[in-house]
Amino acid sequence: MRLGLFTPMPPAESGIADYSAALLPALRRHAATDVFTGPNQPVDFSHIDIALYQIGNNPDHIHAYETALAHPGVVVLHEANLHHLVAALTIRRNDWDAYLRECEYNGGPEALAFARRVRTLEIGPDYDGVPMLRRLFESARGLIAHSDFVLDQARAAGYRGPSARIPHGAWIPEVDAMSYRARLGLDPSTPLIGIFGHLKPYKRIAESLRAFRRVLRHQPEARLVLVGEPHPELPLDSLLRSLNLLPAVRIIGRAGIDDFVGYLGACDIVLNLRYPTVGETSGTLLRAFGLGKAVFVSDVGAFAEFPSDVCVKVPVGAGEEDLLAEALLLLAQRRDLAAALGERARRWVERECNWDHVGELYYSFLDAVHHNKPWQPPVPTTEPVEPQPPITVEADYIRSWSADADERVYIETHITRLQKTLEMVPPGSADQSVLEMGAYLQITPALQSKLGYGTIRGCYYGEPGRAEHKLKVSQTGEQFSTTVDLFDAERDPFPYADASFDTVLCCELLEHLPSDPMFMMAEINRILKLDGHLVLTTPNIGSLRALSGILQGYHPGFFPAYLRPGPDVTDARHNREYTPKEIYRLLHDAGFTVTRLETGPFLDEAHPEFAWVEDLLRRYNLPGDLRGDGIYIVGKKTGPVRDRFPNWLYS
Repeated sequence: MRLGLFTPMPPAESGIADYSAALLPALRRHAATDVFTGPNQPVDFSHIDIALYQIGNNPDHIHAYETALAHPGVVVLHEANLHHLVAALTIRRNDWDAYLRECEYNGGPEALAFARRVRTLEIGPDYDGVPMLRRLFESARGLIAHSDFVLDQARAAGYRGPSARIPHGAWIPEVDAMSYRARLGLDPSTPLIGIFGHLKPYKRIAESLRAFRRVLRHQPEARLVLVGEPHPELPLDSLLRSLNLLPAVRIIGRAGIDDFVGYLGACDIVLNLRYPTVGETSGTLLRAFGLGKAVFVSDVGAFAEFPSDVCVKVPVGAGEEDLLAEALLLLAQRRDLAAALGERARRWVERECNWDHVGELYYSFLDAVHHNKPWQPPVPTTEPVEPQPPITVEADYIRSWSADADERVYIETHITRLQKTLEMVPPGSADQSVLEMGAYLQITPALQSKLGYGTIRGCYYGEPGRAEHKLKVSQTGEQFSTTVDLFDAERDPFPYADASFDTVLCCELLEHLPSDPMFMMAEINRILKLDGHLVLTTPNIGSLRALSGILQGYHPGFFPAYLRPGPDVTDARHNREYTPKEIYRLLHDAGFTVTRLETGPFLDEAHPEFAWVEDLLRRYNLPGDLRGDGIYIVGKKTGPVRDRFPNWLYS
């Protein structure tokens, strides 16, 4: 199926342009997609199976709207009112007769009377009672909205065709929050509240400022930042002056997307209030969720549909300012509660609003409309499932496979890691296969005897095409044999057919790779079955130990030292160590959905010497989790490699 996507795209200053740019790669994972941004592009509809129109209530969408009327397709309605769009098509072209006709066509005599008042300039063309949706609905083959609210509004306006509720995708931005706090002259302990986007009266800005004034009585060090262009109808300067808020409020004005997201990341709390609403979903809100911020929304329209445990919902009207002030004060004083709320929001959008899942929903609905069949939405690839109970392998069993004194020392130093690794491996069965990369045969026997896999294979660095048959006998007399294939995991195609394994272990190997780790990740993806698992462990360059070292002038790496040259020495130093966030991205780019991510010690013992680092993280409001010495991650293969050369890893 070939798609035609009609939408504004960056650099257009439009939230829907940003939305479409993020959606496009996810669509192209499923279908060839051509993008049309304006009337100057020729369109051959004979080569398009189905057209997809992104429609918003502003002039940026004139081309998509007019094309949708002429060539029916699936409409994405970002808000349940197109009055401003139709006004741009008519009034701005000085075609008042067309505006009067459209108002009458959509709303009858009452709407026509209103339109005549608009024509005499008695009032402006902002009539909520005439959403101007009728012509679009009469031609649309299908309708997509981000909320039930908009779908209900569409049905009330007469739409009867196929429809789908598909969540707005969420960005998970990378932000240096501390540098943006420094720009604002704020230290890490200052509670910071932010309001973002076009600063219009309907975003409850006056109510928010009055509530913030009450917060300052109890929390005088709190600050508020306004990022966006002030609307002419909002007398912001005089409002701040009358409330005596000028010393505590900073107006940034319009900001480029990088600075916009940077200031968003610097905040503890984000206010995304609005009333009235026509069902719009805020891209700023989804970015704030993705950044793990505590977000306040008005309990109306599409915003009321968000889960109550990922945001604070503020009723509009009587008591609004009281609730807003009390909740703001609580989260400003208890930043741990704000952080916990934001973390729940981040996890929710990662699961429900990730762009891959959104793209999958789009494609399935478009395919259903194209083939005139009922739509069955696919289950999210990250839908949590009840895991099998983990299997604990006793430390003494692992110790029993040490062959000599050196191996006993290594196992004892890493015993916690080895046990943890086996505990994270999904249990197998007699008809399932597992590959252990970098196999030293220390935990390999347990994959068969304790975890139940029927076929066990190992691999190691060496001359490609060779294989070594290994037999190992434990101290208790238990025997284990397997074949270990030799090759270079960064250069040589793995000597296994596609979808050969149910599980792959890649433990303490990644950090040794000098040149092309995504080659290895792509090959792991290839040899794993769909829904097969990758268990990967590697040292954590973001651990408390690493932070302690670098802050005191030492190298943060776990094993940065060179080995003394010798005839039998292979350079086993670490070429690159990773943070947990990087490992998450590595698996995501390689086509995996992360089902578990933890950090922990190599050897379980107390480290009171790092307490000062934990205190430093708390003082600067920086994440204190995932600071163990080792990273442990499990990913499930859910598709092909997403990005062979991700720019965070390759220059």
